[in-house]
Amino acid sequence: METYNNIGIQRRLRRFFRRDGRALIFAMDHGFEHGPTDFEETWEHIDPNLILKKVIKAGIDGVMTLPGIARIAGKQFYGKDVGLMIKLTSKTELRPKEDHFLQSPLGFVEDVIKLGADAVAATVYWGSPYEDIMMKQFAEIASIAHDYGYPVVQFSYPRGPYINERYGKKEDYRVVMYGARAAAEMGADMIKTYWTGSKETFKKVVEAASGVPVLLSGGAKTDNPVDFLKLVWDVMEAGGSGAVVGRNIFQRKDPEPMIRAILRVIHRNEDPEEAAKAEGLV
Repeated sequence: METYNNIGIQRRLRRFFRRDGRALIFAMDHGFEHGPTDFEETWEHIDPNLILKKVIKAGIDGVMTLPGIARIAGKQFYGKDVGLMIKLTSKTELRPKEDHFLQSPLGFVEDVIKLGADAVAATVYWGSPYEDIMMKQFAEIASIAHDYGYPVVQFSYPRGPYINERYGKKEDYRVVMYGARAAAEMGADMIKTYWTGSKETFKKVVEAASGVPVLLSGGAKTDNPVDFLKLVWDVMEAGGSGAVVGRNIFQRKDPEPMIRAILRVIHRNEDPEEAAKAEGLV
């Protein structure tokens, strides 16, 4: 018989993966992690109420954000069938360069519960000089969240000077695969990580996660929407469970057609060019 907290974890996960085990999640932590300059192209989206209203209207499966944004724009979620994920670690670009490989706590699991959210997220920079600190943070968050029946998402990001020296880049499939495996072995219920450059190598990342859903970290905005849709298509072809997307959504003047096109690729297996054409992106 299932335990109470495991039932809670599975029910909350289905608020993101409610249709077919796949999900498109909107990322809204860039104002903290990168700074408000990320919104310069589409300045009106600096207002979380405005951009969240648009993405929820477009049919997004879930939203990932920080506690304060969920508080400021909480009314956008009232009565809406959309999952809410709260990230409890972060960093700013203002800190000294030598500390950029560390994410710090900015909230507590109890805050996630108070906000009525559905999942907890935290980052681990695998290979960082501060790896042990973030491992401890994640372990503590996961232990408490699981006790309360909340799924835990790890943003599994290989970063650090050792990785650059040995592998050349953080997106090398061997280190992304290693990070995904480490996240699964730490007890993550969902993993967000880098694209590795090909379907073949990303498939290895998915296999290393051993059944824990792996989602693409969306990254920088592409000039051509079809290029990003093709990337999402390759992720799904490799066995991925979806994508967590920020800049490729909020840095577009009208984000709703892009969201609907990504949803077509993720949930309907539509060809990227056909999805783009259907939503008027080309």
